[in-house]
Amino acid sequence: MRRLRSSIVGAALTIALFCGIPAVSAQSDALTILAAASLTNAIEEIGAQYEAETGKTVRFSFAASSALAKQIEAGAPAQIFAAADQKWMDYLAERNLIEADTRVSPIGNSLVLIVPADSAAGDITINGSTDLGALLGVDGRLSVGDPDHVPAGIYAKEALESLGLWAAVEPRLAHAEDVRAALVLVERGEAPLGIVYATDAAISDKVRVIGSFPADSHTPITYPFAMIAGQNGEDAHAFFRYVTGPEGFETFRKYGFSAND
Repeated sequence: MRRLRSSIVGAALTIALFCGIPAVSAQSDALTILAAASLTNAIEEIGAQYEAETGKTVRFSFAASSALAKQIEAGAPAQIFAAADQKWMDYLAERNLIEADTRVSPIGNSLVLIVPADSAAGDITINGSTDLGALLGVDGRLSVGDPDHVPAGIYAKEALESLGLWAAVEPRLAHAEDVRAALVLVERGEAPLGIVYATDAAISDKVRVIGSFPADSHTPITYPFAMIAGQNGEDAHAFFRYVTGPEGFETFRKYGFSAND
């Protein structure tokens, strides 16, 4: 039911952007949170906990951070943005579209290589000698978030370039609209390999992690949160404190996110 409600809200936001009408007008007191796709399970659970404790309604729209940042730039009616990298939060900050003094980055993640659960591929150590071409086979594609826009894909490109593997695999990428879409391609067996966050791999019993990318092969994976400019009501601030504070972190930790120092 919560996933269905999230999808409905996402559709409402899209309609609002193109039709110029308020989204979720039936419940104007509801908070709307725009969050990176990789946060879906954890932050929905946090939202449910908050609703149970306070009686306040919290709604979510999930997508790639790039798409959400563009929605905010276009005037999407939302109060909080949770991104999967600093780039897209910087994009909004440069345009004065977030409340800069609220910006925090409480959690982190790691990058892993996955295969379908029934794959015969064994565990590997990912380094400059890793032969991804052999793992992909003759016609296989490497599923990743679009490396030009999607944070997970940007991190993946950084890691592959750092290890000297990018040139060999770039022609064989299957670009996905966000990290969850990249996960689904591997779950369905449509791609024999994928690069996703460790937390995404952990929620699926249809994939298996065969290797982790060295932490120093890419920019640290952090999740910046901020209030959207002009949306600083007390209810929004209260949920912001909750989701970025100890209560929220306990749930993020349960889903495998790490704490940032």
